[in-house]
Amino acid sequence: MLLKDKVALITGSASGIGKEIAVEYARQGAKVVIADLALEAAKATAEEIVKEGGTAMAVAMNVTDETQVDKGVADAVNTYGGLDIMISNAGIQIISPVAELSLENWRKMLAIHLDGAFLTTRAAMKAMIKQGRGGSIIYMGSVHSHLASPLKAPYVTAKHGLLGLAKTVAKEGAKDKIRTNVICPGFVRTPLVEKQIPEQAKEFGISEEDVIKKIMLKDTVDGEFTTTQDVAQTAVFLAAFPTNALTGQSVVVSHGWHMQ
Repeated sequence: MLLKDKVALITGSASGIGKEIAVEYARQGAKVVIADLALEAAKATAEEIVKEGGTAMAVAMNVTDETQVDKGVADAVNTYGGLDIMISNAGIQIISPVAELSLENWRKMLAIHLDGAFLTTRAAMKAMIKQGRGGSIIYMGSVHSHLASPLKAPYVTAKHGLLGLAKTVAKEGAKDKIRTNVICPGFVRTPLVEKQIPEQAKEFGISEEDVIKKIMLKDTVDGEFTTTQDVAQTAVFLAAFPTNALTGQSVVVSHGWHMQ
């Protein structure tokens, strides 16, 4: 149990990648806080973990709401006695050419991905500094933290921004033994990606099969999707790493789509 008795708060963890990380963290002995906009789904995920013998609780969290973020982190600390790991995972996707993208959708994307990362980071750092035992902050980036694709301007911009935030937090947090890293998955077949397949097929005038083979997976070494378990195992490794030797870095998990 690599994370035995560690307290981990994961945003957007009622489904998809976040849920897989939460379940794996519980298997590794962590006390998991399921922080999600969808409170009932978060409660269901927490109940699943408890039924399997893990420890979990659910908190309502809109990551763009300062009050909800601060309260969710405070509830986690009050319930479990501290906070050791915070994963900023909540996110959405909007497909649109720049010339047709509304300012409203641009701001919505950046608010969830960047404002949410900032607010959860600030709250987590305050808790970690106060408790004096350090901690690990992990951002869910993307291969799009390093590369660009058409139709994803705000997403690419936000994911690039997470690298800058992580590097700065790594420097500021080092004295308090707070490490921070970014996981950069390739395409993971979550509902978020499933939704993109027909959208891109329509936008590019190609079949859904061609979207998968010729756009999403064309630069991988084996034509395979990254899995939620691939990402979860990376999140365990980063959270369990014991020193500041690994901080301010991005780890690309993409079947070779992007090689650093």
